[in-house]
Amino acid sequence: MLILGIESTAHTFGIGIFDGKILADARSVYKPLKGGIHPAEAAKHHENAKEEILAKALNEAGIGLSDLDLLAYAAGPGLPPCLRVGLDFVKKLRRETKKPVVAVNHPVAHIEIAKMLTKAKDPVVLYTSGGNTQVIGYASGRYRVFGETQDIAVGNAIDTFIRETVGGYPGGPAMEHLASKGRNYIELPYVVKGMDLSFSGILTAAMEKYKRGADISDLCFSFQETCYAMLTEVTERALAHSEKKEVLLTGGVAASERLQEMISIMCKERNASAFLCPKEYSGDNGIMIAVAGFLAYRSGHRTKKLDFDSKWRVDEAEIMWMEG
Repeated sequence: MLILGIESTAHTFGIGIFDGKILADARSVYKPLKGGIHPAEAAKHHENAKEEILAKALNEAGIGLSDLDLLAYAAGPGLPPCLRVGLDFVKKLRRETKKPVVAVNHPVAHIEIAKMLTKAKDPVVLYTSGGNTQVIGYASGRYRVFGETQDIAVGNAIDTFIRETVGGYPGGPAMEHLASKGRNYIELPYVVKGMDLSFSGILTAAMEKYKRGADISDLCFSFQETCYAMLTEVTERALAHSEKKEVLLTGGVAASERLQEMISIMCKERNASAFLCPKEYSGDNGIMIAVAGFLAYRSGHRTKKLDFDSKWRVDEAEIMWMEG
């Protein structure tokens, strides 16, 4: 079965083509000239890029539109203007191809491509990105959220700190580079509330210390160590509570080598297996939408009405393919 997946939830417009293996992965990433993501500008970027990305993906896969068997698109969560571009585009492709369409939950897609690529079976998932920070595990037909941020996502906190200090977007690579030069830990708020976390206080405190002259490398080192230790603590608690034997790290922040190191050490100490989504697929992409769409369609899911939900939580999506 040939599946085309469309990703358009935030900064990336991506199209992936999948038939049990990855045939094409084409992407275009919106990069704001100043500040964070501007939803209307990101949507305009997607609108301008969509036809070129489609042509690139089809050419990479060596197929035509008529060869496709299934269309899948990211229906949320995400930025409404960006989601609208993906929805309108998949409707256009449906009219042209007469193929069935499956709506895909974006976080579920991150989990499923990471599971496929790492061979993880039933993990505790640490899903960290610019817009999401959640500890997730499968139980009784859904991916359940064991813990999550109560304010901003860890990726958002990192992006904002880097943008307001040294500049640049996304902030993860810059923070990791600067953190590698840091030698002194500067105390920042460590906020774990049961199974939930908070990152806004860390961001505020780090900004104040920067304005008072604290070394940027030491601050980035401290920022990473604090945030990632919090994430590792909550993930470890979820692992113990669920009695699962695997941890899967996915989402854009999963590319951080330091976070990978912390999670791997924790898993080793608990005799669990750590699975790390490959860097090239830890961020947003169309392949993950195609993979999740394939799993949903194969398990009997049919999308009756094409729409999007900018607040569609991972624990609201029915997961029909995990039973048995």
